[in-house]
Amino acid sequence: MQALCKELQQRATELKNTTVSSVYFGGGTPSLLTSEDLNLIFKTIETYYKIAPSAEITLEANPDDLKNSKIKMLSETQINRLSIGVQSFFEEDLQLMNRAHNANEAVESLKIARQYFDNISIDLMYGMPQMSVERWRENLKVALDLGIKHMSCYALTVEPKTALEHFIKTSKHPPMNDALAASHFQVLIEDTQKAGLTHYEVCSFGTPEYFSQHNTSYWLGKPYLGVGPSAHSFDGKKRSWNVSNNTTYIKTLAKNQLPLTEEILTPENRFNEYLMTGLRTMWGVSLRNIDKIYGSEFKTQLLENAQKHLNSKMLILENDVLKTTNKGKFLCDGIASDLFIL
Repeated sequence: MQALCKELQQRATELKNTTVSSVYFGGGTPSLLTSEDLNLIFKTIETYYKIAPSAEITLEANPDDLKNSKIKMLSETQINRLSIGVQSFFEEDLQLMNRAHNANEAVESLKIARQYFDNISIDLMYGMPQMSVERWRENLKVALDLGIKHMSCYALTVEPKTALEHFIKTSKHPPMNDALAASHFQVLIEDTQKAGLTHYEVCSFGTPEYFSQHNTSYWLGKPYLGVGPSAHSFDGKKRSWNVSNNTTYIKTLAKNQLPLTEEILTPENRFNEYLMTGLRTMWGVSLRNIDKIYGSEFKTQLLENAQKHLNSKMLILENDVLKTTNKGKFLCDGIASDLFIL
């Protein structure tokens, strides 16, 4: 905690002329922080940074961490938004994902959280081979019936060297089914739309007043400062990332040095990132911005690369803005990489 606050102090000049619109406690298990820990961090932030009165301040947590006393404590700090890793409201899914909480804890944590917080987001997973379309639809119904106004929904992927990969290779678990995941995604779009939620980013659904300000900043290419082990930062032209080892992180700051590595992004890097993030959102990629920032050659190359996806109705061009269609959203990362300039 002392090293974290020291890094906040040393890097304050990076946001010297900026009013901070969001603070996000994530990556790991920030719900383990005590009220003293949180107050120490907030005191440091308020001392060295200018925070907007309406700033969105989010903390990630898992349902098993959110007992009544913990939620009440969090509500008495500056935190005004919770992001809760529910993943599923069904026991079989939670066991497959090796989650620490059960289905009942998922529901109860949300019921308690709603007594203290208005702004709540939940994470849900789909695309598991054993999850029927009907069960996925029921997952969404439970969330919407609980009054959740923002959801982040992700397709399950098999990461290398994980238990899931081992189970699939040894036939103890069925392989991933892309067609089923695509069906789940279509149900997700349809059911959230019926409930009045806007599909504003590939994985994000919410009413406009509950859009994630923090994540939206990432997608729109705004600068951000990340502190703590493994944290990443971006200033518009340069990216940096902290060492992941806790001990090295602490020792480096004790020497009054920053534990980070920097990379200057080339115009091609920045252009490709703009495509990757922009095509994921309902705001799309502005050809005028590309022409203005990167030049006409980038714009011409983009239109040439995009033509086959426009022909297949994966992309649409409206008012000089390139967007993914509903058909293209499920494959947008692959489409974006196909448009990269290398």
